[in-house]
Amino acid sequence: MDMEPKKIREGYLVKKGTMFNSWKAMWIVLSDDGIEFYKKKTDNNSKGMIPLKGGSISSPCQDFGKRMFVFKLSTGKQQDHFFQAAFLEERDAWVKDIKRAITCLEAGRKFARKSTRKSIRLPETVDLGTLYLSMKDQDSGVKELKLEKDKRVFNHCFTGNTVIDWLMANSKIRNRQEGLMLATALLNEGYLQPAGDISKNAVESVSDVTLLDQHDALYYFADSGFYCEGYSSDEDVVLKEEFRGAVVKQGCLLKQGHRRKNWKVRKFILRDDPAYMHYYDPTKGENDALGAIHLRASVVSAVEHVPDAKKYDIEGNLFEIITSDETHYFLQAATSNERKEWIQAIQTVAKTGK
Repeated sequence: MDMEPKKIREGYLVKKGTMFNSWKAMWIVLSDDGIEFYKKKTDNNSKGMIPLKGGSISSPCQDFGKRMFVFKLSTGKQQDHFFQAAFLEERDAWVKDIKRAITCLEAGRKFARKSTRKSIRLPETVDLGTLYLSMKDQDSGVKELKLEKDKRVFNHCFTGNTVIDWLMANSKIRNRQEGLMLATALLNEGYLQPAGDISKNAVESVSDVTLLDQHDALYYFADSGFYCEGYSSDEDVVLKEEFRGAVVKQGCLLKQGHRRKNWKVRKFILRDDPAYMHYYDPTKGENDALGAIHLRASVVSAVEHVPDAKKYDIEGNLFEIITSDETHYFLQAATSNERKEWIQAIQTVAKTGK
């Protein structure tokens, strides 16, 4: 008997409450016919279930101002459900799988992540995700520069006309007007972000957001190592040395508190040169880090046997970071593979970063 897959994707997302405006980190499970959400991964009883039949996805969803990487699932009951991912690629992966699940459900087909036939793409149709990865390529992509403007220094950014120049040089477009449309689509989808007053004012003051083909309009890649130095009247602030490293890995993990031994979902961003791991409340964005782990000369290892595991609500896939000043951090990954990936990434950064 041909069985339908029980789970397509699962992981932590921040979900907006349906009755209240609160946002909470939840364990989300996507199946072939619906989405269930749990307070934590090990819970047996879900907090709710959203059927996919008759549903549709809107991404990106910009209904909540500065909240990035939000997508909306609208159901047949005319109810909207909002989810926020930890980073852009994660959002796109969830949206892609949910869209495919809805399509398969309506067509009466079994969900399959990989198509058995090659996709036929219309000439005018562009895969923005693939284009974005090409633009971020360190060797052949758009060069991230340190640019000075209005007594401020913008790091890991580029100008609007540079984006159009790159699209032209790589035969992605036929003329600059076409390039402007394509670059604007990248901006609207959240792949590009405005930096500096000119590009930010253009985004905020125009109803139809347009990327500016100008040498003084600054932009940066989402999830890049962008930071700004100098004095500013807007939200660009002087960032400390520890935030200057390029982003190596990011995502949600469970972190054990130092005083109370309870576990909370935190978004972690691993940076190198200098080697730091910052953690945030995933419901509040990245304006204020809750803390930072300096990784230079630190030791990270998997932990298999923990005393009083039940007492401290330890669910497995645990690992420990011991910093050079002998501070211990205990973290939990969702899966053994995820734990392995984090350990390897942290070990590499700890050895090479300053």
